[in-house]
Amino acid sequence: MTEPKKRLAILHTVAGLVVTFQQLCAELMSNAEVYHIVDESLLKDTIRDGAPSPVTYRRLADYLRGAEEAGADAVLVTCSSMGPCVEAARPLIRIPVVRVDEAMAEKAVQTGQRIGVAATLATTLKPTTELIERKAAQTGGKHTITPRLCEGAFEAVVRGDTSTHDRIVSQCLRELGANTDVVVLAQASMARVLETMKPGEIHVPVLSSPRLGVQYMAEIMNRLPRKT
Repeated sequence: MTEPKKRLAILHTVAGLVVTFQQLCAELMSNAEVYHIVDESLLKDTIRDGAPSPVTYRRLADYLRGAEEAGADAVLVTCSSMGPCVEAARPLIRIPVVRVDEAMAEKAVQTGQRIGVAATLATTLKPTTELIERKAAQTGGKHTITPRLCEGAFEAVVRGDTSTHDRIVSQCLRELGANTDVVVLAQASMARVLETMKPGEIHVPVLSSPRLGVQYMAEIMNRLPRKT
């Protein structure tokens, strides 16, 4: 008798990330049943409000509770702007709920003491920086964290100008890399920019959350009890 597959729900606020995470899950956790939840209004409302509102906190919790009720064994949230909402909702949910940037933050702290954080949205830069600060404090090390907003990049990609977005982000990464030991991409959607950069443009490791997040999620799924 075939053992039932464990079920993973992935919550996105950017529809374009579905394919990226579907491919990573097929590679890294092919033994799991994966389904996606997409609600771009969560991020749009957060950008409008400058931070997640009480309504957004509640809506995020409702999605997580719904995934649990639908039989998901765990949930991965791919939007770093939703990080505070995820942490607030965890006590209400009986299954593992993972922020996509958790593994990336831990690796950044392990990689170097001078950490640069790049984001195209202020609503993402703040929670990612705070997460890295907490991870650094847990190690007791003397880390210096330098956040940098890639101004104009998000507006460019919204109007469909991906080349301008990539140019702004690339320049931001080069500048951060000149004075840090490791650079963190605060948004999963920024990872594609690395593919446009030439070898040697940046001389320090650049960490992005999609692959690290799915690898971490796969480890958690493997530790969960077998379904009967």
